[in-house]
Amino acid sequence: MAPSHGHAGDVDNSLGHGERRPLTQSERIQAMTSIATLVLANHRPETIPAAQRLMARHDAVILEEPPDPQFLPMLNGQVPIDAYLETQDLEYPEFSRRMAEVLRKRHRVGTRLYQIEPFIDHLLAIHERFADGEEPSDLSVGTAQHRVYMAEREATAALIDFYAVSTSGTFEATVEAVKRFARSDADRFTLRDWMRASAMADVITAHGHTYIEAGQIHFPLRHELRRRLPAGYRLRVHFLMADAVRSMGYRGHLYGPGDLLTLHYRFHPQRRFQEEDLLAARALVYSKLIAKDEIIETDEPYPHTRDELEVGAVTARLSMVDCHRLYPPIRRASTTTAREIVQHYLRRKKVPE
Repeated sequence: MAPSHGHAGDVDNSLGHGERRPLTQSERIQAMTSIATLVLANHRPETIPAAQRLMARHDAVILEEPPDPQFLPMLNGQVPIDAYLETQDLEYPEFSRRMAEVLRKRHRVGTRLYQIEPFIDHLLAIHERFADGEEPSDLSVGTAQHRVYMAEREATAALIDFYAVSTSGTFEATVEAVKRFARSDADRFTLRDWMRASAMADVITAHGHTYIEAGQIHFPLRHELRRRLPAGYRLRVHFLMADAVRSMGYRGHLYGPGDLLTLHYRFHPQRRFQEEDLLAARALVYSKLIAKDEIIETDEPYPHTRDELEVGAVTARLSMVDCHRLYPPIRRASTTTAREIVQHYLRRKKVPE
């Protein structure tokens, strides 16, 4: 069966509030023998081998990207991979190139491939409307595009505010700006996951085993899917780099302090908690220490995973006072210089493990 790519919004079969239509007998039997795997990983080249092995055990793969008319021609070899990618604004170009090669191989052996990311699809459509001269007021209130626009506007405004405050504001003001952005980002992710789960539900139940690509911050997507999949349908969460983390002698997860803060706001949007200021402060330091660009040429098989683990271990040792003292000297420093400053501080202070 030839692979295909889905379009955002085509596959919502819900009755509202997460309720789905009753299943037929054949659908109930299929649900008992099917499984969906929510695969959580950041888009890094080092994740490709593990993703490729896991995809091979699934009948369908749902990608975390909006539909592209050139996707199927690229899979068929009619459009070169480089030509397919050059028209896209890629945050991780090497990852995208290697993944495209993997997807071509999956296509050849009959894996069904879908591009489903309604939020981004709507956002691109909004940009096209604005490029054609329309205004935000032209977006009808209550429509999907209006909801996407409002969520994106709020998050972008909070991010711009953070950048402005982080340049010259006090440490305390910057911590507050981090929290405001994390809250607005959590709201945006809530809408994004709601839309994606609605768009994926029928695609998932149409196949035996389905691989669902998602960034680690989309862990709550599990709950949105659970509300829409048939009762008893098997849904599992797979952290793609968990084995790599264990092989390095670490335990736990790859969530940095900023992600932890955002996830807390996802699960508890109205609740304050004791460590939110500390997580926001640690996020300021973490963002200065973590590697920003793709690491490609290295003898280390999991360079980004190791970097995230090591930086996370460092920031987890920092108190509020530590972050307050460290942020002024590192706020305008390069990643390399910021790491030297923090290492020197920890050696001098002898912060315990």
